[in-house]
Amino acid sequence: MDVGFHGLSAFPLTPADEDGVVDVEALSRLIERLDAAEVDTIGLLGSTGSYAYLSRSERLRAIKAAAECVKGKRPLIVGVGALRTSESVALAKDAEAAGADALLLAPVSYVPLTQEEAYHHFAAVAGSTSLPLCIYNNPSTTKFAFGDELLVRLAYIPHIRAVKMPLPSDTTFKDELERLRPRLGEGFAIGYSGDWGASQAVLQGADCWYSVIGGLLPVPSLRLLRAAQAGDTAEVQRIEAYFQPLWSLFQEFGSYRVVYAAANLLSLTHRQPPLPIMPLSLSDCARVEEALAKLSELDGLPAATP
Repeated sequence: MDVGFHGLSAFPLTPADEDGVVDVEALSRLIERLDAAEVDTIGLLGSTGSYAYLSRSERLRAIKAAAECVKGKRPLIVGVGALRTSESVALAKDAEAAGADALLLAPVSYVPLTQEEAYHHFAAVAGSTSLPLCIYNNPSTTKFAFGDELLVRLAYIPHIRAVKMPLPSDTTFKDELERLRPRLGEGFAIGYSGDWGASQAVLQGADCWYSVIGGLLPVPSLRLLRAAQAGDTAEVQRIEAYFQPLWSLFQEFGSYRVVYAAANLLSLTHRQPPLPIMPLSLSDCARVEEALAKLSELDGLPAATP
């Protein structure tokens, strides 16, 4: 399957019990929602999908369950981040064998990596399968920042086809995209995570929104994404107003905790984040419920033009 790394890439939770055993039934329920909504790609085992907290065998169980749900109808991008290069290579091979269509790789480390170490890590994983690979640039979690020169070197490695960028803190989307695109080459996709800023990134020409909320609420997320793709700034601003209470909670507590609370409130799962991550308090869950109620008011509004 051709994976263009464009549009809405929806990242669901991977519900699991206290021992890290994946709840396949709950995961399948989440995946089926994404498939029914016709998201552009499904991002399995990203940060929202708890990849760092799951064993190799449980990651494989999750991939097999997701592949069985999707049945090749839309691309399945699977996270394969791990501390050791050999482990990431093994995870990449598992993902390919289990039905993944693409890989997502973050530079997970305990000892901080150098730019050269990250280059060789990515080169080894990219060369271990025939699947296209997306660079996961997530410095707020990994504490590793990709320099432009490293991104350029990685872009010339066969199979490395995209980068998932964080929201820029010291420049604009337009300036960053104009700086990177000529150097990363034609056909190399640049997308963004950070749900509260991603629609602006797409308005400015980004290829993809790698979305936490899209993995739980794909329908309103697609409406926001399609409005941005159409360049309809007024519609983006109107829809963003319904998302804003949720974005505020994401920024206050982290999207991971909030989306678990939301999934429970919607009875899509009753699992909690893996310890030591604590679930939100009852009072904070009530705030999440209010934010979901605000977003539900979007139902019935005219759909954004694709």
